[in-house]
Amino acid sequence: MTAHLPDAAPTNWVDSHAPQGLRPWLKLGRFDRPTGIWLLMLPGWQGIALAAAMEGRAPDLKLMAAFFAGAALMRAAGCAYNDVVDRDIDAKVARTAARPVASGEISVGQAWAFIVACSLISLAILLSFPPVAIGLGVGSLALVAAYPFMKRITWWPQAWLGLTFNWGALLGFAAATGSIQLPALLLYASGIFWTLGYDTIYAVQDLEDDALAGVKSSARRLGAAAPQGVFVFYVICFFLALTIAWFGRLGPLFWPPAALYGMHLARQAKRLDVSDGPAALALFRSNTLAGLILFAALAAGMWRPAGGLFIGG
Repeated sequence: MTAHLPDAAPTNWVDSHAPQGLRPWLKLGRFDRPTGIWLLMLPGWQGIALAAAMEGRAPDLKLMAAFFAGAALMRAAGCAYNDVVDRDIDAKVARTAARPVASGEISVGQAWAFIVACSLISLAILLSFPPVAIGLGVGSLALVAAYPFMKRITWWPQAWLGLTFNWGALLGFAAATGSIQLPALLLYASGIFWTLGYDTIYAVQDLEDDALAGVKSSARRLGAAAPQGVFVFYVICFFLALTIAWFGRLGPLFWPPAALYGMHLARQAKRLDVSDGPAALALFRSNTLAGLILFAALAAGMWRPAGGLFIGG
């Protein structure tokens, strides 16, 4: 029987409802832990919302649906690839020892077949986008391929994850407009620091096991100063989010949800306790809501009062 993984919710739909034979495959793609799908998808949705708001219109729902499917598939492929590369390390860490590849439930060859299948379907979605977006999608593969090795060579693999997970902000903007502009680059930069913060929180769960396995992380590097580090990352993230509104010439309705976004991030940093792994996991999961709030702020920025008042000059 497939083991319940400790960082999945006890009542997740895979363990509760999926057919027994499919469970190892769904867990290989992390479908029992959907937070990662949201965190990969939301920068793309934010890029789509930003592009639309700059033109005074609502986000394209069909494009958002395509990004949801693509994010779910590419996250599944990326997680399976990570499990293949890290299978020996995963076997030494309590939180990851029961993963399908590390436990031997799925072979390396079977995992590669899963990776190829998910990637091909994602490619079909990508090819429906403008040429600039297609180029960006192909370019992201280098970031994805290098990520599993970062924890072996740097104390800041969370920064590399930020580069990787937020690539969708550029891709979403390019899919909507066929180009890349400064506000999209600012959204990408903001997202990098957002991910650096929330993945540092996530890494708090593994402080002891990572030290035993020799795995590097920003949480280990910061140690007891992790809450302060996360706060700094989030301050930079929030400041960059405000510059997006200025250079994107968004309307004044951007501000209320943006303020809520900043308060949500500050709350996470304040509540982080490096000695409480379960609480850190809950804070990490709350970033789904944080990303949705920023998406709402960007989408609301489409509205401008009579006279065409903008935030930016």
